[in-house]
Amino acid sequence: MVSLELLAPAKNLECGIAAIDHGADAVYIGAPRFGARAAAGNSVDDIGALCRYAHQFDAKVYVTTNTIIFDDELDDTFRLIEELKTAGVDAILVQDMAIKASPTGGGWRGLDVHASTQTDNRTPEKVAWLRAQGFSRVVLARELSLEEIREIHRSVPDVELEAFVHGALCVSYSGQCYLSEYCQGRSANRGECAQMCRMKYDLVDADGREIEHQRHLLSLKDLCRIDDLEALADAGVVSFKIEGRLKDVAYVKNVVSAYSQRLDALCRQRCEDYRRASRGRVTHFFTPDLRKTFNRGYTKYFLHGRERDIWSPDTPKALGEHVGRVKSVDGRSLTVAGTATFSNGDGLCFFKASPPNPLSKGRGGVKGLEGGVKGKELVGFRVNRVEQNRLFPLKMPEGLSPGMDLYRNNDAAFERLLSGKTAERKIPVRMVFRTVEEGFELVVRSSGVQEFRSSEERWSREVLTMEKTLAETPQRENIVRQLTKLGNTPFVCEEITIEGDADRYFIPSSQLAELRRRISLSPALSERRESHEEAILSNGEIVKSSYPQTDYTRRFPHTLNVKNHLAREFYAQQGIDADPNAPLQLLMQCRHCLRYSLGHCTKHGGEPPTWREPLSLRLADGRRFRVAFDCQNCQMNILSERIEELKN
Repeated sequence: MVSLELLAPAKNLECGIAAIDHGADAVYIGAPRFGARAAAGNSVDDIGALCRYAHQFDAKVYVTTNTIIFDDELDDTFRLIEELKTAGVDAILVQDMAIKASPTGGGWRGLDVHASTQTDNRTPEKVAWLRAQGFSRVVLARELSLEEIREIHRSVPDVELEAFVHGALCVSYSGQCYLSEYCQGRSANRGECAQMCRMKYDLVDADGREIEHQRHLLSLKDLCRIDDLEALADAGVVSFKIEGRLKDVAYVKNVVSAYSQRLDALCRQRCEDYRRASRGRVTHFFTPDLRKTFNRGYTKYFLHGRERDIWSPDTPKALGEHVGRVKSVDGRSLTVAGTATFSNGDGLCFFKASPPNPLSKGRGGVKGLEGGVKGKELVGFRVNRVEQNRLFPLKMPEGLSPGMDLYRNNDAAFERLLSGKTAERKIPVRMVFRTVEEGFELVVRSSGVQEFRSSEERWSREVLTMEKTLAETPQRENIVRQLTKLGNTPFVCEEITIEGDADRYFIPSSQLAELRRRISLSPALSERRESHEEAILSNGEIVKSSYPQTDYTRRFPHTLNVKNHLAREFYAQQGIDADPNAPLQLLMQCRHCLRYSLGHCTKHGGEPPTWREPLSLRLADGRRFRVAFDCQNCQMNILSERIEELKN
């Protein structure tokens, strides 16, 4: 039977606990430094507290140490990993091979080591190489199709595969985006991405003619694969990852709940094949709704092959759920035609037509995309007062007219709901209370009541030593009440059995409460019995295995992401010269393709373009980047203008 893991993001300790409470089997969180989100660091003390909370439910905590590392940071990195191990983390995510090449083991002995998606994991050859280096898990590139994932699993069946299922998408293969560093000196591989992909660009052809004017040509919709969990599991994925280490606790609650309920349904339906990786019964006090959480519109990306509607060229902002159409507008209010209910404080938005660009008239354009008609701009406003379907904005927006589609990107009532207690996670237990020679015995077991979750045998026994004195009245009701009052513990009593004549004797309530307290704190009942396996990576040993070099790593050595001497020595022993000072030339590698999305990829049935290539992307300040189409690999590359173009 395969254990399936729902892996949730944690911006901080609060988000991590919320993720566990709402059904996550594991959480990934950033350390004080060296995580791929510089703005999402946490103290080791907080990470330790999260580990203690998560481990009660057999849930795991993974820490992101997945930036590239400079020489003067190596010692600090290794000390940090030692501290994380002491704090009880279950694994670290790694991009920089210096951690593999460390002569002292880099502090990871006793930890699992996962290959971050930043190591660009898109082929069976790369995953096999990472497994040969000792990585126990590989986080796959988001761009992979189901068939590509199946092929990786068939080729490397002894490595765990983790795949993203929800959240924001990077347009470039992870670890292969250098546009932010090139333009602003902020490296995405150092957790400092400036989100250049969310900016507006002109698309210009070789003759200087403008094809698209100031649109978000590299901005993608958000990922949502909630309907594909079974297919992913059947393809070999064991960990389903939600993106969002910068998102707030409301996002975590809603998204984790939605995916956890769906995974529960899968495991219940196919109980012979799958089970959840952690224990504990989750009760939700609300109905999750992914439409109400920040999103730019949803896409399955390339999971089922190439699809045109994966981008959001008119806005990088949240669109939200469709709530109806504008029926009428007067000077201070609007009326909405639809079935949605509204609340004071709702955030609404609509697409306003922008003036046509005479330079691009009749050229290119995007057809048939939801919210993606050329020449539209997203406008938002807040509702101040609601009278059924008549809304009074705080300030009446310009450009709103009857017939327009209306979207809600902030549901005030839903946000208020998420601000309260929305879930509870408890481990069901069974109790047996009986007399023994020295007094009374309480045995508590947590096995056999987990349904489709992990159900390893856990039990604890405590003895209450005291003389037995017959009671004047039956004591069953009080014994049951005192022993099952588990309160703020992670346990809930499913069943209690009082054997023999144990309820005939008088036992003070305080003694019963103390017995309950002792057993609820017993490590045998609440802590995992298995210990960490020895680290798969052997101490200081570099496994010589043929690195699957590509044309890109040969021509652009900066894509190996080497910035320290240990990583360079590591690659040298693999027969590769990794230059730490290689210039940034290839700025992005993307499966998203403008030629395809604009309807001009003849390979996929599009019309031949009328432009002359090579194309360029141009920022509003005039900076330009070369667009090169690698049709052999069905890939689009963004290059520095100071480079000889790649062959189309």
